Amino acid sequence: MVRYDPEPLVRMLEHLRHERNESYREASLRAGLDQEAVRRYCVRKQRPQMQALIVLADHYGVNPNELLQAAGYRPLLLFKRVEVDPDSLSSDVKELVDDLSQIADPVLRRRIVKAVRVLVSGYLGQADPS
Repeated sequence: MVRYDPEPLVRMLEHLRHERNESYREASLRAGLDQEAVRRYCVRKQRPQMQALIVLADHYGVNPNELLQAAGYRPLLLFKRVEVDPDSLSSDVKELVDDLSQIADPVLRRRIVKAVRVLVSGYLGQADPS
């Protein structure tokens, strides 16, 4: 049996929690978990069940596979992102995708993608970049 290394998940959860300025209790309750859940995962370094990771991912707006893999679980096909045929993209979009895919930190990558979407939506005159 493989030993659980809590550090990747702890780093990711701490970053997400600080990004939202949430206490452990607030993060737990807002995600729909019991009030001590996130503290158990981050401070006591207990391995969460898959379901808890999925609801935390929903709360933070991240792909559940990112949290699942950080906790040592195999990614679920249900959350696998659809691959885009690179040949269908224009060369400038391909370059942007290549640049973004080189950002190893999923939290940082997501923040940059969100910023790009805000810029694009402003250019297109849309109110909501989601």
